[in-house]
Amino acid sequence: FAPAATNSRSTSLAASQFENEAGVLSPVGFFDPAKLSAGIDQETFDQYRLAELKHGRVCMLAVLGYVATETYHFPGDIAPGIPFDSIPSGYAAIA
Repeated sequence: FAPAATNSRSTSLAASQFENEAGVLSPVGFFDPAKLSAGIDQETFDQYRLAELKHGRVCMLAVLGYVATETYHFPGDIAPGIPFDSIPSGYAAIA
C-alpha cells in the first residue's frame, strides 16, 4: 500500500503579488476579500499596511482607556465639591 500523493492546495482567492508578504498564513493565504490591493504598487501596499497597524494600535489604546475608566477613578475632586467618583463611567457620563 503506497500513500496517496498530496497535492498543494490553494485558496479560493486568486493569487496576489503580495502572497509572500509578512503575515500571510495558510490555509487562507493573502486575505483580501474586498480586493483593495488589486492593481496597486508595493509603495501603496506598504502605506495601507502602515495605516492598518496605526489604526489597530489606536483601537487597542481606546479599549484600554475605556476599561481603565471603568475600573479606576482618580482620588480627589475634579472641581470644588465634585469628586471624581461622582462622575459615571461610559455612556452614562454623557447621557
